[in-house]
Amino acid sequence: MSTPNRVYIARLAGVAVFDPNGDQVGRIRDAVARMRPTQRPPEVVGLVAEMPMRRRIFLSINRITSIDPDAVVLGSGTLNLRRFEKRPNELLVLQELLDRRVQLDSGPAGSVVDVAMECSRGGEWALTRVAVREHTNRLTRRGHLHQVEWDRVRGLGAVGDNRGTANLLAVLEDMRPADLANALQDLPDARRNEVAAALDDERLADVLSELPEHDQVEILAALDRERAADVLEEMDPDDAADLLNELPPPEQDVLLDLMEPDEADPVRQLLRYASGTAGSVMTSEPVILPPDATVAEALARIREVQLSPAVAAQVFVTRAPLTTPTGRYLGMVHFQRLLREPPADLLGGIVVNDIDPLRTSTPLTEITRRMATYDMVGMPVVDRNNRLVGAVTVDDVLDHSLPRDWRDRDAAPTPSATDDGTVDDD
Repeated sequence: MSTPNRVYIARLAGVAVFDPNGDQVGRIRDAVARMRPTQRPPEVVGLVAEMPMRRRIFLSINRITSIDPDAVVLGSGTLNLRRFEKRPNELLVLQELLDRRVQLDSGPAGSVVDVAMECSRGGEWALTRVAVREHTNRLTRRGHLHQVEWDRVRGLGAVGDNRGTANLLAVLEDMRPADLANALQDLPDARRNEVAAALDDERLADVLSELPEHDQVEILAALDRERAADVLEEMDPDDAADLLNELPPPEQDVLLDLMEPDEADPVRQLLRYASGTAGSVMTSEPVILPPDATVAEALARIREVQLSPAVAAQVFVTRAPLTTPTGRYLGMVHFQRLLREPPADLLGGIVVNDIDPLRTSTPLTEITRRMATYDMVGMPVVDRNNRLVGAVTVDDVLDHSLPRDWRDRDAAPTPSATDDGTVDDD
């Protein structure tokens, strides 16, 4: 194997995995070690990689030809796509050891910040060294970092309930919200809730939107109500309404009352619409501008980083007021049209209104049919007075068209694998 003799595992998190042809097949998420009955350090038997569609698979350490800070390369052979499941005598290094509170033989207590694996002359990989940051009562100074042999650390063998989250969060911080949500599903419930609570409000709001409903509810219930209300304020109104719909009405009312009125009002409005209609799946905060706004102003507006690609794909043009429910709806302008027009031109001169808008009562099946017919990324939703009340975007349609448990990794179909490691997709 062409690789450094010692590899610190936290530094591998997120590193791309390539097959022998140079094609990326996933990213490293953890390492798997097998506990041994003797005092010998655990044997590293492989790595866990995350594939497209959030599937996590096992990569045998014997299949890996090189490991470096930028890439993990696999040798020849068939990739087994069976979903990874940890065995009773195995240890997920990052998930279970980072932030573990331990005691060094030399005396000081600390928390695990990284673990190194090393390859012996015989080709066996094992966990050999542990990076431990010493605990300190000083508020302005970090504790000393010790790098010691595995057998000089006490507390690694038992499951620790008293752990922090800083080092695990450092490993997870660069993940997309959907990938972080996927990683949280791999954690035990108590650990998942602890890590979720340590995220800032905006980050947690993004992650909650990517989790199955039952996980959303459990994480929200583990927060105090004031914090839960703060997180709901950071969510898009339609996502917040979907989450609140999973709660009993009395709990909905408590959380809505704790939210700022201007954040709670659009969520309350969405909760009034019947399930499976345009009103229940739309966002109430699309991009809205008046007809006398310029193309340059519209382009500046859709560049705002907090807008999702689907919401930023079109600008809706209405009379004042410009917050939903608006004045009379006039039409829409797709961002590609904005790119083709002179910056000083007015939106009123290029607005398109040849497609009938949706009504709040339009059923999801009709929304899907019309968006597919006209190749639309987003469609306006108006009330009986032709005032814009929101927009349905393609991600809203996908969210509500897929099976209810599509975000739940345990519910996803798993391909079967034959004894020789080849994959059977039937």
